[in-house]
Amino acid sequence: MATQAQKPPHLHLAEITAAQFIDIWKHFDADGNGFIEGKELENFFKELETARRGAGVDPTNAGFKEKMKEFMAKFDQNEDGRIEMSELAQLLPTEENFLLCFREFVGSSSEFMAAWRRYDTDRSGYIESNELKGFLSDLLKKANRKYDDKKLNEYTQTILRMFDLNGDGKLGLSEMARLLPVQENFLLKFEGIRLKVKEFDSLFTCYDKDGNGYIDEQELDGLLKDLCDKNKMDVDPSKGLVDYKRSIMALSDGGKLYRTELEILLCQDSPL
Repeated sequence: MATQAQKPPHLHLAEITAAQFIDIWKHFDADGNGFIEGKELENFFKELETARRGAGVDPTNAGFKEKMKEFMAKFDQNEDGRIEMSELAQLLPTEENFLLCFREFVGSSSEFMAAWRRYDTDRSGYIESNELKGFLSDLLKKANRKYDDKKLNEYTQTILRMFDLNGDGKLGLSEMARLLPVQENFLLKFEGIRLKVKEFDSLFTCYDKDGNGYIDEQELDGLLKDLCDKNKMDVDPSKGLVDYKRSIMALSDGGKLYRTELEILLCQDSPL
């Protein structure tokens, strides 16, 4: 087992399957943080170049660094110096690239949430693994992608391997959102606002006065202003707060913002 873990997977990306893609991802995302970065990124690109050239490469070579720079310019869409799953998935062949169905039909985070809510009916922030097949089937149909039961089962198992790491049969919203294109990943918009769960609970309770588990758009205004004050954030109310509010309201369900969904966005230590 240990020997297999140390051996880099072959990167013949022109022939790769979705399942093999996950093996490659897990190997190079060594710390499991959802990104390939730093030394992980150098190791990945070294293996990629070796596979393409059929020979070893020297990472200290100027040509290697230049090619890596070109690679990053092409795939690192948000220019943060690291590669995330949805960016790297562009390397997959069309027939296997079911991960990018999200790009093909999800024009916004609100459309993603509409599909998600069909299955997360209790607003827990999770869908059960036995519901995942229906969720993926919906995605494939909306993207006009042809598939049979065998392929759907394969895709479902691949997603489970990606996200159900503890085998509890649940898949989290925050994890599935990684498949969205970078510019539509609502989680990335709130990286600068990371509350402790206790802080969030206190703030949310203050505005959810009737205790029904959600707040509306007007109550959100007050919550966001409090949030900026508590975190001493220098945000322009006429622009910055409006942008935050627009992004959050895109996740609402008929104008209702549920506690669990806001917690996923705003809390750095959310158990979800």
